[in-house]
Amino acid sequence: MSQKSLHNLVWMPVAFIGLTAVFLAPGWMLSDEPWMLDKTANEALLGLSYGELFAQDVNQKLPQYLTLLYRFFGLWLLAVGALILSFVFTTRLGTALARNTILPILGVMLIGIYCIEYRFIPISHFVYLSHVHMICFLTSVMATLKLNKLDL
Repeated sequence: MSQKSLHNLVWMPVAFIGLTAVFLAPGWMLSDEPWMLDKTANEALLGLSYGELFAQDVNQKLPQYLTLLYRFFGLWLLAVGALILSFVFTTRLGTALARNTILPILGVMLIGIYCIEYRFIPISHFVYLSHVHMICFLTSVMATLKLNKLDL
C-alpha cells in the first residue's frame, strides 16, 4: 500500500470520529426532551418509565435538570468533536508527533465510553456507533504502525 493511502487511512477515520461528534451534538443541545433520544436504555437503567419518574412530586423539576445535563453533554460533544477536527485538519496527522498525540488520547476516550456504555446502558443504540468509532480508531492505529515502519 502506498504511503499516501496509508496516510489517508490515518487521518480520515479520526476526522470521521470528530465529524460524527459535531453532527450528533445538536441533537442533545436542541431537543426539547433530550433524555428521550435513548429512552429505552435510560428507562432500563432507572427501572421505571419517565412517566412514573416525573409523576413523583419530589421529581417535579427533574426534566429541567436533565435538560441542563444533556445540553452540557451536547456542548461538550460539540467541543470535543470540533477540537478533533481542527487538530486533524491543521496537522493532517502528517507527523509522528501529531499521530502519537491524538491516538492515545482518543483510545483512552473510546475505551472509557465503552466501559460506561456496557456498565450502564448496554442496550443503547449508541453502542453501535461506538463500534464504528472503534473500527475507525483501530484502522488509524494500524495505518500509523505501517506508516511508521515505512518512515524508518
